[in-house]
Amino acid sequence: MTRRLAQVAKKVGVSEATVSRVLNGKPGVSEATRQTVLSALDVLGYERPTQLRGERARLVGLVLPELQNPIFPAFAEVIGGALAQQGLTPVLCTQTRGGVSEADYVELLLQQQVSGVVFAGGLFAQAAAPHEHYHRLAERNIPVVLVNASIEGLDFPCVACDDAVAVEQAWRHLSSLGHEGIGLVLGPEDHVPSRRKLEAARAAAVAAGAEWDEALVERSVFSLEGGQAAATRLLGRGVTGIVCGSDPLALGAIRAARRRGLSVPADVSVVGFDDSVFMTVTDPPLSTVRQPIEAMGRAAVDLLMAQIQGTQHHLGELLFEPELVVRGSTAPPPTR
Repeated sequence: MTRRLAQVAKKVGVSEATVSRVLNGKPGVSEATRQTVLSALDVLGYERPTQLRGERARLVGLVLPELQNPIFPAFAEVIGGALAQQGLTPVLCTQTRGGVSEADYVELLLQQQVSGVVFAGGLFAQAAAPHEHYHRLAERNIPVVLVNASIEGLDFPCVACDDAVAVEQAWRHLSSLGHEGIGLVLGPEDHVPSRRKLEAARAAAVAAGAEWDEALVERSVFSLEGGQAAATRLLGRGVTGIVCGSDPLALGAIRAARRRGLSVPADVSVVGFDDSVFMTVTDPPLSTVRQPIEAMGRAAVDLLMAQIQGTQHHLGELLFEPELVVRGSTAPPPTR
């Protein structure tokens, strides 16, 4: 007990006597200090006293599928900063292959009695993935916000970039340059944002008077290696332009072109999605469709706070407009 008091007091910067008063429900402590002490108790992994366990901590789970794709650390920075401004402490939960699952993280967060959870990408966007842990959060009335399109049946507020507009912008850009054979590298078939992108590409092709060819669509896991493998197959079918569902996929497509002795953009044009960090310094700098990360992240925290404070009326899905950023990876197709 003495060790616990000392650790919490050091973490918060108050006396052990103040910590003791909070843990024993004694008067003489401001509400701000009380909440800070309870949050420190949660962060350090100590159980709250029985009489305080009914109160939720000032912690918010921030669950990410990975950190290798730069878009997720970018979202974590924006969301984490916005939560801190609201007096909440983000608890970063990142999945790793063979490590702790999303469902396991949800159980851990429930044990910590978090005030809410933000999922920035995850299993909620995949129709074939398990979703029981989301329903557990709903049953416990835990405030939840999803960043990215979700499957039907998960009735949480959602913040998403407009995938249809993103693909339409990329497709029109390549088409305006003169490309006719335009391929797509997307995520798995049950991935909702990828489904939206595919539907938009079909519509864009029809609107341009082009004949749609399903052979110009390749699926992949979201990684550079996956993008390289998928683009290699498309290049074998003669495409001169490739629209990708993420920046890492696009970088994989550029590598695939070079492995075949092709130049980007002289022989093949590539467009990514996200405009994550360092895309201006790749070789060539990547043309991509930018997600408004700052606006989306802050909107996610606003939606979460409205739930926590009990003031939100369900807004459904908020769609944010993307922006095409043209750099050096796109050009007119080679003359035959």
